[in-house]
Amino acid sequence: MTIRFPLLTVLLGVAGLLWHGVLAADTLIRDPSALARSQPMADEVLVIKSERRLYLLREGEVLRGFDVMLGGQPEGHKQREGDLRTPEGRYLLDFRNRNSEFFLSIRVSYPSPSDRLRAAERGWAPGGQIMIHGLPNDRRYPEHYYLSQDWTEGCIAVADADMIDIWLMTPEMTPIEIRP
Repeated sequence: MTIRFPLLTVLLGVAGLLWHGVLAADTLIRDPSALARSQPMADEVLVIKSERRLYLLREGEVLRGFDVMLGGQPEGHKQREGDLRTPEGRYLLDFRNRNSEFFLSIRVSYPSPSDRLRAAERGWAPGGQIMIHGLPNDRRYPEHYYLSQDWTEGCIAVADADMIDIWLMTPEMTPIEIRP
């Protein structure tokens, strides 16, 4: 897939709509489809682990890109519960949680049937609850700690402001591809 970077107007457009009171932030978090009436929505999410980047795509073009932090052992595909790896492969964003331990979270549909089978063949639990999420609501460390290193148990973490954009620009069941 070729990634093309068009003129990025999404951020300015949303900021303008919020500034003029057309869309209230609370409304957008509760109903992300409200954004679709004013801005393009992503039809796919791409995470490139080696770049520590998440891209929101529409028809193969990048709408936005974000820095990410991964699991504490980021290299390789998640094999089992507790391995601190972020999975690799194709999944869906299948559930949203406004009341997460982190600033918003969207679940990645890991484990897939093949992930479950691979783990079962080795006698392991595959793990689960892989999310894209913001920073912890109850922080033990300063914010720069969370934004400067891989620290999750296998999730994809972003800055809180970035999580708002991801939340608003991805409808439920958006495909996500996580590459090495």
